[in-house]
Amino acid sequence: MNQEQLQKTIRAGEDSRHQFKQDVSNADALAAEMVAMANSDGGTIFIGVNDAGELPGLSEQDVGRLNQLISNTASQHVRSPLTVQTENVLLDNENVVIALTVPVGIDKPYFDKNGVIWLKSGADKRRIQSKEELRRLFQSVDAMHADEIPTRANVTQLDRLRFRDFLRDSYQMEMPETDSELLQLLQNMNLAHEDGHLNLAGTLLFAEHPEWIKPAFMIKAVAYPGTEIDVDSYLDSEDFAGAMPRMFDDALAFLIRNLRKVQAKQGVNSLGQLEIPRIALEELLVNALLHRDYFISAAIRLFIFQDRIEIISPGSLPNHLTIAKIRAGNSNLRNPILASFIAKGLLPYRGLGSGIKRALEVWPTIDFEDDRHGCIFMAVIRREDVLSTTQKTRVETRVETRVETPEKILEVLRENPDFTLAEVASHIGKSLSAVERATAKMVKEGRLQFVGPKKGGHWRVLK
Repeated sequence: MNQEQLQKTIRAGEDSRHQFKQDVSNADALAAEMVAMANSDGGTIFIGVNDAGELPGLSEQDVGRLNQLISNTASQHVRSPLTVQTENVLLDNENVVIALTVPVGIDKPYFDKNGVIWLKSGADKRRIQSKEELRRLFQSVDAMHADEIPTRANVTQLDRLRFRDFLRDSYQMEMPETDSELLQLLQNMNLAHEDGHLNLAGTLLFAEHPEWIKPAFMIKAVAYPGTEIDVDSYLDSEDFAGAMPRMFDDALAFLIRNLRKVQAKQGVNSLGQLEIPRIALEELLVNALLHRDYFISAAIRLFIFQDRIEIISPGSLPNHLTIAKIRAGNSNLRNPILASFIAKGLLPYRGLGSGIKRALEVWPTIDFEDDRHGCIFMAVIRREDVLSTTQKTRVETRVETRVETPEKILEVLRENPDFTLAEVASHIGKSLSAVERATAKMVKEGRLQFVGPKKGGHWRVLK
């Protein structure tokens, strides 16, 4: 890196992967920065750059002192020790900027010598302060998964008939005769914890009433007559609970009964074909149930509108997955125990990473939104036979929509200032991108303000 390349990087400003320090003298403070980057996506700390983005640089004596400090910090003040790299960039004034590169950690979670685990939060850092965050970090490095956490359910709450049929069909085994033998089998199958309780996978798949143990893990479905959420009018509404196979079957039945049937060159006495191929609906429902974040106590939401279907799952894409990667068939097992049993025929699961691709092959008009701030993932299935009508009226309603959307956003935020933009979008029936554009414009116009940190702050309607 030369000075010109350095200045170009500095002009872009600080973010989660680039940090500026005019000087460093405290090893503990430097260790916290290293830990935060290693626990996140890695990054570079530029030492010799002030907060204004100017390049005073470091003297020769400073460089020698800092190289020793960096080495000691990475090896003695971080647990586990980190292997970092430094590059000295020579400036026109003969001083030097040290580019200290911290890699993505391969032994997460890292913590400083005081036992504090740090994460990047934008250009800043924050310490982990909840069990949920810690569990999610362990989950991201395959050290802990939500589906292996024990629940309050025990062997007496098992649906023995369903489990008996599963053993017979998948393993050609008979049901154990005693509770102690049954518990031992469940533990061997990784469905029960050593303390005698079913884990989350065992509860969701084989408990008689999993909704009594984990009431938030259900599917909430609503069919609306128009293209927006209407609090006063809907065509169909139902909550689906119970074991995961039952939730899947009930949610799929809800979709089928609320979608149109197309004649598709069949006879008049034919039942017709579903307007969206059944396999696309199956794949996206399985994806929502299998890959959602079970560390978040929230329901999957299923909305049917005149022009689209929305399947909204708790939890953004895990680790380094992106929408482009899942479209290409990449995947990450967030809940490996559930996946292993679903693959045995409990749900129509056809292979890791192939579900999204298969859905897109049979129905290409599917969009995805990964809202990391709101911690949700949404699949939007376009209903093709109404697209032409929508396109015809788009020009006529464009001005009206632009006027209406900001007012709806303000109305929602007056009553719910803690809402995320994803929740606002869901509430008014608009896409997240449309709400983000309208909100940014209102902030610039001085009509709306966000107060406090990104997480824990709130909206204030100014006028």
